[in-house]
Amino acid sequence: MRWDNLTAPPVEGDPERAAPATPPLPLALPGAIARTFDTPEFAGMTFYEVRAKSIINRVPGQSRVPFEWTVNPYRGCSHACVYCFARNTHTYLDLDAGTDFDRKVIVKVNAGELVRRELAAPKWRGAHVAMGTNVDCYQRAEGRYRLMPQIIAALRDFANPFSILTKGTLLLRDLPLLREAAEVTSVGISYSVGFVDEQLWRAVEPGTPHPRRRLGAVRALADAGFSVGVLMAPILPGLSDSDESIDATVSAIAAAGATSVTPLALHLRPGAREWYAHWLAREYPHLVPRYRELYRSGAYAPQAYQRELTARVRIAARRHGLHRAEQGDNRSLPEAPPAPAAEQLTLL
Repeated sequence: MRWDNLTAPPVEGDPERAAPATPPLPLALPGAIARTFDTPEFAGMTFYEVRAKSIINRVPGQSRVPFEWTVNPYRGCSHACVYCFARNTHTYLDLDAGTDFDRKVIVKVNAGELVRRELAAPKWRGAHVAMGTNVDCYQRAEGRYRLMPQIIAALRDFANPFSILTKGTLLLRDLPLLREAAEVTSVGISYSVGFVDEQLWRAVEPGTPHPRRRLGAVRALADAGFSVGVLMAPILPGLSDSDESIDATVSAIAAAGATSVTPLALHLRPGAREWYAHWLAREYPHLVPRYRELYRSGAYAPQAYQRELTARVRIAARRHGLHRAEQGDNRSLPEAPPAPAAEQLTLL
């Protein structure tokens, strides 16, 4: 995605509790407003506020995801998931795919008004809009900037179908709006929960809500009448792909009231690949040879591994009374993305 559709917002008063910030601006965002905040949850983070020129983006034609249009109010993500496939997008801004991705977040402060304007355009035909498919729209920054209520309200007012994939429990704040939208259009909600092991969660998803809290949100949404699917992703080779881990995770997903579970094995695109490889070598060096073998040809694990993983999740889902999401369900992603042509990448 290119970034020439962004400009700086007009200079306004700092948001409440904003602290002076003078970090250097990314070369690709020469007029952005940089802010830091003096609250513990934003320690070490910088937010670059921009005004986007467009917000509803078409998915590239070669993509296999089951939707064509997305809205992404943020770039970068405080979830700091070591495996996040979107990391490389930060390099388009002359930022790095590692620490910068976790700590330097771009905020499209006019996202809500843009969504409303673009939905009203004569050329718009009411296509499904997916959110949370690049970085999480309910990451920590959303608690301060509150962009999602404006976006959901616009989609509701135009009766435009949409879906949200998230790890953020902050979504529950917007439950009244989601209920209103569901009365006039199709609303799909999915949570991402790849595993429930606490030690692993702290290691690979340090900025996210605990998996059990996410499943608590699934239960609250189910009790509110929503059919919530869970994307069991990513499943990490050697770390969360054992029968015990899969069974514990699927059991917890079923107990939370999810209507389906869709497994997805870890994939390592450029940017994420290098960041994850350094983390793996530091924390689990004994697994490096296995990863070199699994990902020697590219970003995806071998099809045989993906099929075997999917089969084991399906067996566990059947045991716990869950069915896997059908292909084409707008709340899920494909179960086994096709492996690209060999890229001859190195893991380390």
